[in-house]
Amino acid sequence: MRILLVEDETKVASFIKSGLGQAQHVVDVAATMKDGDYLASINDYDLLILDCLLPDGDGRQLCRDLRARGLGVPVLLLTAKSSVQDKVIGLDSGADDYLTKPFDFSELLARVRALGRRAVTTLPQSLSVADLVIDPVARRVTRAGQNIQLTPKEYQLLETLMRRAGQVVTRTELLEHVWEMHFDPSSNIVDVVIKILRDKIDRRFEPKLIQTVRGVGYMINAEESDTSK
Repeated sequence: MRILLVEDETKVASFIKSGLGQAQHVVDVAATMKDGDYLASINDYDLLILDCLLPDGDGRQLCRDLRARGLGVPVLLLTAKSSVQDKVIGLDSGADDYLTKPFDFSELLARVRALGRRAVTTLPQSLSVADLVIDPVARRVTRAGQNIQLTPKEYQLLETLMRRAGQVVTRTELLEHVWEMHFDPSSNIVDVVIKILRDKIDRRFEPKLIQTVRGVGYMINAEESDTSK
């Protein structure tokens, strides 16, 4: 998942980001309510983790504001406040779960997995283009009925393209969603992984589905395009 963490304590934010990264999640970090609001408004996240006590406000108010704007992504609140009333206020603000500090990272990871499963239930059971099919829940990929083995990054990149089938996805968008938000845009990592995906998904099959739109990015499309190569 791509996760937004709004946490002003540098050591805590670094610890959480590192642990979630090892679990194959991509994490963007904001240290203030203002920056968290901005990132949530311009990026698509699968989960928000919000600290309640921020330098410029309350994470629970940020949750209320985002819900008022129609953001339906799962929200996990982190706070040192552990009273029942505090938990009620947090959940009533629109949060889906509540975890008090200090916490064991294994519990945080379990809650992240649970919220991720909850979000997945709203997604289609499978995504398909021609005879290429992926199951977002099982993370299973097949082409013409044959299983395709992908690494986590290969799968994330393919799923991102499949969710926008027929649309061009820029290299920058792929870098932001699959890798880190501030990943060096001059890197050729997207092109390298696309080449690997083509070898696994297109080389032995027809039609060729992964298309290059010169100077822009890539797309999944079963129809030939004069912008592809």
